Amino acid sequence: MEYTEVEQKYRLLSPPQELKAKLTARGAAAGRPTRQVDTYYNAPHRDFLGQEVVSEWLRVRVEDGAASLNFKRFHPLAAPVKTHCDEYESTVADPEAVRRLLSSLDFAELTVVDKTREEWHVDGIAVAFDTVADLGDFVEFEFKGEADTVDQATARLDAFIAALEIGLGPRIHLGYPHLTLGLE
Repeated sequence: MEYTEVEQKYRLLSPPQELKAKLTARGAAAGRPTRQVDTYYNAPHRDFLGQEVVSEWLRVRVEDGAASLNFKRFHPLAAPVKTHCDEYESTVADPEAVRRLLSSLDFAELTVVDKTREEWHVDGIAVAFDTVADLGDFVEFEFKGEADTVDQATARLDAFIAALEIGLGPRIHLGYPHLTLGLE
């Protein structure tokens, strides 16, 4: 077994209270809402948007006075629907210095995703309620734990979502930067 993260995102078509009530009934409690401002960059040596399917992102996140630099590579690389990703992240003391560093190295700013997130945890699943500026309301379910395969982790996530017996909007197979850039 190895540590595996698998997530599924849905557009919320109705107020999140019904889903929050179901989570509360399962023993979950709401986390403190946070604001995340993510600035995404394109690399000068490899155009992330140049592929038929965008599978890589580099971002600087500022959240409640803390900041991080993050790179994600989604798999399968050429597939339009991703199952999992490699993720590398590190905290940074000065996000403005990182922005200037990236600019000096010819990394181009692509888009900014400004969202408020409220995260809940239950049964090894993180449930994040996101309100994204100019995009609306979403919910992300993320399995974080030990699994033999990505398929096994996905099955556990699917079972959790099904057990909630709640209607969700359409599943979104793209990240927020895809949506802000109109790459749907």
